[in-house]
Amino acid sequence: MLHDRQKKRIRLTILAVLAALQGSALSAEGEPARSRLALMGTIPIYWGEAETFDDHINGEAHQHWARAELERGFDLQPLDFLSAENLDGQQFLLMAQPRGLAAQENVALDNWVRVGGRLLLFADPVMTGHSQFPFGDRRRPQDIALLSPILSHWGLELHFDEGQQPGPRVVEHFAVPLPVNQAGRLVAVDGRFECTVSAAGIIAHCALGTGEVLILADAALLDMDGPYPGAAGALHMLTSHIFGEFGENAGSAAADNEHAAQTLGNRPNSAWQANGQHVDRSP
Repeated sequence: MLHDRQKKRIRLTILAVLAALQGSALSAEGEPARSRLALMGTIPIYWGEAETFDDHINGEAHQHWARAELERGFDLQPLDFLSAENLDGQQFLLMAQPRGLAAQENVALDNWVRVGGRLLLFADPVMTGHSQFPFGDRRRPQDIALLSPILSHWGLELHFDEGQQPGPRVVEHFAVPLPVNQAGRLVAVDGRFECTVSAAGIIAHCALGTGEVLILADAALLDMDGPYPGAAGALHMLTSHIFGEFGENAGSAAADNEHAAQTLGNRPNSAWQANGQHVDRSP
């Protein structure tokens, strides 16, 4: 009998083939070529949440809102394992609360970045997003980021302040409201200067070789049952920051972000403020 890991890899292979066929069909319709964005992580941006494998095949999975946002500008390609072969030819990679990486995956990822890869990484020390699956279920997003080896290699540590005020709040990054909830704090260590860390430690931007890494120490804006107010604009800001402007909404991003800022920061009766939300203008 097949082990669970073998069964999972077979299922993911079938899904990857379906994704490739879907992408080929879209290209055949004469759409303009778009940049490819590889996706990896336990937050189910591409496939959504589903009880069974058949639900994926039948299109009955609970879809993640971020997929449609990303597909405005990218052809998405899900990855299950990081290797030199899988990363070959990839320019952009988004990792959303990935599982702990094997040693060879850390090596492959670091090598890929240093020769020009661009990575957007969501690494949340305490996930607050809702999942239909209970704690301990393998289909549930990773509750705690397990990325210390690769972060340490890049001169960073991920900390979590257990005494911080619970609940959602907003920080601003390049004047864009960024929703967070029980966020972590990235700290530069060893006197290394590859990474610039924001004042509150929520964001780190690293220049590694000829590549770049943008790390967010939170994943609240990727809450599947959201999105939080301003989440779409925040996702667009982050992807544009690391990958470049993209998609049909690129020209309207500033207006969307201004509206989100007003919604989150200037309405005393908003649901967020009623729950103790505040705007931190020094991320």
